[in-house]
Amino acid sequence: MQNVIITGHSSGIGKSISLLLEQNGYNIIKLKSRLENISQIEKEIKSILSSYNIDILINCAGVGVFQPHEELSLSKIKELIDVNLTAPIVLSNLCLRSLKKTQGHIINITSIEATKHSKFSALYTATKSGLRDFGLSLFEEVRKSGVRVTSINPDITKTDFFKELQFEPSNSEDSYLLSQTIANSVLQIIQTNGVVTDITIRPQRFQIQKKLS
Repeated sequence: MQNVIITGHSSGIGKSISLLLEQNGYNIIKLKSRLENISQIEKEIKSILSSYNIDILINCAGVGVFQPHEELSLSKIKELIDVNLTAPIVLSNLCLRSLKKTQGHIINITSIEATKHSKFSALYTATKSGLRDFGLSLFEEVRKSGVRVTSINPDITKTDFFKELQFEPSNSEDSYLLSQTIANSVLQIIQTNGVVTDITIRPQRFQIQKKLS
């Protein structure tokens, strides 16, 4: 049985990935630490590694904000960088020796925003493109050891991600992805004989709607 550490497992894409992998015989280790607390993450990972070898690390937790950059609070800037970028880099660092032993796999759930430049998305794009480039570069570093690294860049996906935002996916089914679609892609990538280093998944149409005040 392969051991999987996953962040963001309580909702959305992370929850769908956890459920699907459990159904397919993977042992899911659900990280409990707050991702803004690096010392807490380090302590928890060291405890996990004392009992398990890690086969797969899935960095899925993420937060978003889309508004003029000068309107962002410094605490919100720090939160996005900590959760979306710093935590995955730190987790990869802490798990890498174990992943080399198992010839394991790191999967980073980034965003379509990692591949383009959108209005009011400067901070979010910076964190997600940083994570994507980190993964692509890390693969070149660790590929000889047998470790695989994948960046998945989902477009707009119907989840609770939009709960605190001022817009959301439209009601047209061909204008958004489902979290289960991303989970299915994760399972396929894990089981692929080869390395999918970078993949972008998009709905057929682009259409969002503003929330009613």
